[in-house]
Amino acid sequence: MSGTLQLGDVVPDSLGEAVAMYEGVIGAALTFLAAFLVVYLLGRLVLVPLTRRAMVARDFNESIRCLAESVVGALVFFFALAVAFALVGFGNFLAAFATLGGALALALGFAAQDLLGNFVAGIFILKDRPFEIGDWIEWENGSGRVEDIDLRVTRVRTFDNERITVPNGELANNAVTNPVAYDKLRQKFVFGIGYDDDIDRAKAVILEEAGRTPGIMDDPAPDVRVTELGDSAVGLQTRFWIENPSRADFVAVRSNLVQSVKERCDAEAIDMPYPYRELVGDLAVDLDGELATRDPTTADD
Repeated sequence: MSGTLQLGDVVPDSLGEAVAMYEGVIGAALTFLAAFLVVYLLGRLVLVPLTRRAMVARDFNESIRCLAESVVGALVFFFALAVAFALVGFGNFLAAFATLGGALALALGFAAQDLLGNFVAGIFILKDRPFEIGDWIEWENGSGRVEDIDLRVTRVRTFDNERITVPNGELANNAVTNPVAYDKLRQKFVFGIGYDDDIDRAKAVILEEAGRTPGIMDDPAPDVRVTELGDSAVGLQTRFWIENPSRADFVAVRSNLVQSVKERCDAEAIDMPYPYRELVGDLAVDLDGELATRDPTTADD
């Protein structure tokens, strides 16, 4: 039968016939492999080292450098694949694949926009360095010491020894205070003295105790200013500097200063009054079913 496929039509009788039959397929495969290897190796040997040197020159974090190298490596791989497919005549397949890949990337972007936002925020945190590992930071919802900065989250140990995992987007999009970013930190505390006390004498006492407290710098020197006239006390704001600050240091130094000033004021009879209230009004007492009203402001002592 003329329409029947014979085995001899598929299986070649000799090596020469096999080469002639599959010459196009073998040539396309070799072209694809050669193009892919040439483009991929050139990209890996040229673009990846250039990217690494550029990131090092700009003083990027190691995590960002590794991420950039991985992204460039992936782009080189797909570019080599695209060039190889195009050379062997699979341009239509490549275009369809690119369209499908773009649609999938768009769908994934919408589904994981918060995750991607935290990822991008992590890159900017590692690049801009608003804080580093070991720094004590404060933000809207907490404070603590930074233990680890990842591309998605930052891990913080609180001062109660708890670990908080904070999304990088929260830290990148809101104000973050870094009290230990510089080599010294200024602290303030308001002491209240009585209205009848000598303000200049109280200032001298506070400055003397500040000069004796370990951890407080002599330059810049501590200073005291009158900042408020309260209901029951005159407020004296003391400002002092701590060198190479940490949270433990500043809490201990401030506590020592406050305690020494309180004890010195007690010894020198400088009053540190506390707020008090005077109640004025009528008092009603039920005596045998009858109400007797007495004004405590006019009562006998």
